[in-house]
Amino acid sequence: MDQMTIYLVLAAAFGLFMAWGIGANDVANAMATSVGSKAITPFQAIIIAAIFEFLGAWLAGGEVTSTIRKGIVDTAVFADKPMLLVYGMLAALLASGVWLMIASSKGWPVSTTHTIVGAVVGFAIVGVGIEAVQWAKVGKVVMSWVVSPILAGTMAFFIFRSIQVLILDKKKPLANAIKYGPFYIALVSFIIAMLTIKKGLKHTNLELSTGEGLLIAAAFSVVVAAVGAVLVRRIRIDPEADVDFHYANVERVFAVLMIFTASAMAFAHGSNDVANAVGPVAAVISTVQANGADVMQESPLPVWVLLLGGVGIVVGLSTYGFRVMRTIGRKITELTPSRGFSAELAAASTVVLATFTGLPVSTTHTLVGAVLGVGFARGIAALNLRVVGNIFMSWVVTLPAGALLAIIFFYMFKGIFS
Repeated sequence: MDQMTIYLVLAAAFGLFMAWGIGANDVANAMATSVGSKAITPFQAIIIAAIFEFLGAWLAGGEVTSTIRKGIVDTAVFADKPMLLVYGMLAALLASGVWLMIASSKGWPVSTTHTIVGAVVGFAIVGVGIEAVQWAKVGKVVMSWVVSPILAGTMAFFIFRSIQVLILDKKKPLANAIKYGPFYIALVSFIIAMLTIKKGLKHTNLELSTGEGLLIAAAFSVVVAAVGAVLVRRIRIDPEADVDFHYANVERVFAVLMIFTASAMAFAHGSNDVANAVGPVAAVISTVQANGADVMQESPLPVWVLLLGGVGIVVGLSTYGFRVMRTIGRKITELTPSRGFSAELAAASTVVLATFTGLPVSTTHTLVGAVLGVGFARGIAALNLRVVGNIFMSWVVTLPAGALLAIIFFYMFKGIFS
């Protein structure tokens, strides 16, 4: 086996390991509100994730992949030493996989985006120097980590307040839940459809104007809302259940709605975060295919790379995701389907917005921000501040941990291969 083939095999193996870590940690976050509110079972979460994570990565994942591949590090500085870029991207993948495995074993919902960006910056600084890092791009990414949880938290606050005003605070909350539920489903469907049309169909060479895109997205959202309305009306209403808990049947309606938001969250996550695993793999492939001759060249992202990311993510969620699901789904604040629905809709919308702009935001930060927003809508006492503090601490540690591990592995690969 020649050296170039070894690099490709290692890139695929480490990419799979990284994707496994994303499944165990980040996808577990994405599914945590659905599972924690008991709207869906862990097994159903795995099925939904398997379908929609892959669709999100395949249909709409290219924009963020380009940011991780070339946006963080100036590939021009590797023009006369392309193998350093290969060693660095391999080190970044392995470092991220190792850190995600450690964090997931502790139940810490850390950011895979933080991890991979920290790792890429770490190897670039020791491999070439500080000038190799595009600090303006890194600054934008860091800003998105601050903005995304605030934006998601604010959206979740107002979505849950709208549910309180339109449904929960009314004399007939169940009738209003059945009445307004399809409108919330239509909103979710419209957001996801617009993402797919505007970003996901680029590789099919299907050019649609904004007007055509809006029309197709609106039609799609109406059809999905109609399906949702049928499902909502088929719910078995149990009058006895409302005796113990006034909103028992209302929450059953939101449990159905959460199937749609869980699907949307998985799609949004796949479109944004699968790039964390496959971006560095794509960089290695393009450099190796050119025999190191031109690190600046554009090469199409092979479908098998996105498939690799999708498979790794599903395996990670099904084998190790339960620990992180428990932290976000049950320990931050008590979640019911209506609260979980608000958090998921806000988080999915924020991630979709980020994918539109090519910013690799953290799904973890976004979802935790959304859960906090729902908690605030119920009052500060509804939040477990000790758990929130632990989560914030794990976020702070993640970036330097990713960078340090990447530096160690970078020197290891450089010593073995050069």
